[in-house]
Amino acid sequence: MAAVRLPAEFEHHDATLLAWPHNPADWPGKITPARWAFVEFIRHAAESEYVHLIVPDEKTKAVVRRMLADAHADLGAVRLRVLPLDRNWMRDCAPAFVHSGGKVKGVQFGFTAWAKYPNWQQDAKLPAAICKALQIPLAPARKGRDLVVLEGGAIDSNGLGTLLTTEECLLHPEVQVRNPGWGRADYERMFGEQLGIQQVLWLGDGIAGDDTHGHVDDLCRFVSKDTVVLCEETDPADANYRPLQENRERLQGVKLAFGKRLQVVSLPMPAPLNFRGIRLPASYANFYITNQAVLVPTFNDPNDHYALGILGELFPKRRVIGIHAVDLVWGFGTLHCLSHEIPAGEEIGYLIP
Repeated sequence: MAAVRLPAEFEHHDATLLAWPHNPADWPGKITPARWAFVEFIRHAAESEYVHLIVPDEKTKAVVRRMLADAHADLGAVRLRVLPLDRNWMRDCAPAFVHSGGKVKGVQFGFTAWAKYPNWQQDAKLPAAICKALQIPLAPARKGRDLVVLEGGAIDSNGLGTLLTTEECLLHPEVQVRNPGWGRADYERMFGEQLGIQQVLWLGDGIAGDDTHGHVDDLCRFVSKDTVVLCEETDPADANYRPLQENRERLQGVKLAFGKRLQVVSLPMPAPLNFRGIRLPASYANFYITNQAVLVPTFNDPNDHYALGILGELFPKRRVIGIHAVDLVWGFGTLHCLSHEIPAGEEIGYLIP
C-alpha cells in the first residue's frame, strides 16, 4: 500500500468544496442574512480556485446562480452539483483528502452529526457521492465493520506528519462520544494508518459555545509547517481564559515530527457574542485558506482589526480578507466549518506560505 500524507490547508488547492445553507433550522430567523454572508465567502474563494458547490435540488441551483450573479461572483469558477444532504458543514462530513502515490485520494470517516443531532444520514453518504463526482478514489477508515467516526474540524495538520486535536472532542468518556471505547492510542494508530500522521499534539478543551464539544479549528491552527496560531483570552473572568491558557502550556517547547521547534503565535478572541441567550463560538481561528487569500470571520468587534493584522503578517503572500460572520455563527460555525479544501496532486509540490 502506498504511503499516505495529509496535506496542510495552506498547500495548493485544486478546488474548494462548499454546500449551500439550505436548512433554516441551522439559522433560526437568520437564514437569509447567513446566505448572503455565504455568497460573499463563495465570491472570494472563487477568485483564486474552483468552487464545487453542492445544492439540494435544481430549484435551489437557479436561486443560487441569481444570488451569485447579483454579488458579481465569478460564475465560471463555481461548479454547482445537486446532491441530497441534511445540512451543509462540509468540513465535518466531507472525506479527508490525502496524497497517496502522487495522487489525491479520499478517506471516508463516519459522520453522526457530532454525536448530537438526529439528521445526518444523507450527510454520511456524501463522501462516496463527492468522490464519485470528482472521480477520486475513496477508501473507508474502519474499526471492525464500522467506520471510524471523525469530523474534519476535529483535526488540523501541518502536512509534514503532525496533527492537532483535542481531548474534549475525541476522548471525553460521556459527552458526544464518537467512538465508544476508543482511547488515545487507538486514535494515534488510526491517524498514522489513514492519514500518515507521525505525531499527535493533544490539546485540552475547546472554546465556550462550541456545540461540537471541542473542535480544534476554533482555537488552534497551523499557518505554516512549524507555526500555529492559538487563541488567547485576556479576561480572567471569561470561560475561555483558563482552557486557552492550559492549551498554551501544552504547546510550550514542543518539537515537531520533522525536527523543528513549534512556534506559537497568539490570536485574540472577540468579546463574547450572544444571541437569544446562547453564547456562540465566535473565533478568528475559524479562517479558511485559499490559494491566494485567507478568509477570516469577523464579528463587529475591536479585535477584528488585530486578528486580521496578525494573520496578514503570517501570510505575506496572501490577501487577508474579513468576512462578516455575526449571522453565520448563529449556526454554531463559520468559514472553516463550512468549507473543505480539495488539494492538488502531490506533483504540484509543497507550498510554504
